[in-house]
Amino acid sequence: MIYSGYEMLWLFFIYSFSGWILETVSAALRQKQFVNRGLVNAPFCVIYGFTAMIVTIFCSELHGFWLFAYGMIIATVIEWTAGHWIERFYHEKWWDYSKIKGNLDGYICLPMSVFWGILCVVVKNWGNPFLVNLYSWIPGILGQIIVWILSGVLIIDIAATLFILAGRSRRIEQWKGVDSWLTGISSGLGRRIYGLIDRRLRRAYPDAREKAEKDSAEVKSNVFAYGCSFYKIIWLFVIGAFLGDIVETLYCRATAGVWMSRSSVVWGPFSLVWGIAIAVATLLLHRYKDRSDHFIFIAGTCLGGAYEYICSVFTELMFGKVFWNYSEIPFNLGGRINLLYCFFWGIAAVIWIKGLYPIMSSWIERIPVKAGKILSWVILVFFCCNIVVSGLALIRSDQRAKGVPAEHTWQNIMDEQYDDTRLKEIYPNALQVN
Repeated sequence: MIYSGYEMLWLFFIYSFSGWILETVSAALRQKQFVNRGLVNAPFCVIYGFTAMIVTIFCSELHGFWLFAYGMIIATVIEWTAGHWIERFYHEKWWDYSKIKGNLDGYICLPMSVFWGILCVVVKNWGNPFLVNLYSWIPGILGQIIVWILSGVLIIDIAATLFILAGRSRRIEQWKGVDSWLTGISSGLGRRIYGLIDRRLRRAYPDAREKAEKDSAEVKSNVFAYGCSFYKIIWLFVIGAFLGDIVETLYCRATAGVWMSRSSVVWGPFSLVWGIAIAVATLLLHRYKDRSDHFIFIAGTCLGGAYEYICSVFTELMFGKVFWNYSEIPFNLGGRINLLYCFFWGIAAVIWIKGLYPIMSSWIERIPVKAGKILSWVILVFFCCNIVVSGLALIRSDQRAKGVPAEHTWQNIMDEQYDDTRLKEIYPNALQVN
């Protein structure tokens, strides 16, 4: 079922509030007192709302076991990512499953993953229909006003919380005053707000384990893109996008006997699916490079399958086109993924993490620092423009297929530069969804 934007926001807030209740009650039972377990000050655990929205959008076609499995994988990845992000940003661990068997880094564990999978089934099959029906009882304009008010409050709350708590990584002593009366008041107010939020988080997460600061010597300022940094991820994305396009092109030549474009964008031989996959896989798995090949293979198989399924749903919803269809391959799921290619993702993860990533990382770090940063931003701007133009070309293609006339300048430009013949050359396998 497809929900409107207001209905999706309504679901987000209800599930965020429900998650806040669940976390607060759980903490109250353990600590024998009331605590606000949300990241923000409002009664919302946004991770619950965000996960529910992702499952609602990308798992709408799934049922039974597959809904449980994909919901479990998606929710587990979100929990793992959130845990590491909080640890990196706040230098603390807000939850720890280290005492539970089958945990990974103390942030995820098998029992909780199973619980998330069950919760996703409940949300999609029963929670969403009930809550959307409940929203329909609210008069139209009133319901929209409620959603807008909640959105505004949450945005302000998140912005203020993140802005103030960013000081935790620098410590409150680093607040610098100036000889300005107004700035002095702001600084004092900031300290008070900081203290309030800090005390709330301390009560909410009394078991938070502070992570020791890294030795400043570890960060090598004279090495470009040291470690798994922002600049390195940009370069890995580009390398992955280029190599992915080449690999798929050669694979099509070997299996189908024809040369065909496998690019995701209108400018250059780049496959965004592969580029994003390499970047995400590196962020998620590089810390496990010393783990066994079996571990990397299983993680790559599960993550790759979930990722490819999400990409398929996203492109269909966004552009009204199907860019690949595995319906004729055994053990497929809705034609979006199949077991064989999921195994390919697992093999690719092992080859990348164990073999190619260390080599690529070493090569990237040899780039001069100043030149590397300039080139990184040039590449980033190029790909942003490339993605925007490609998206507009595909959206206009979908409009032409539906008989929508060109009324705006961008539509005329797309019709002239990227007509159906040109797009057929770039995306030979794209099929229009009726």
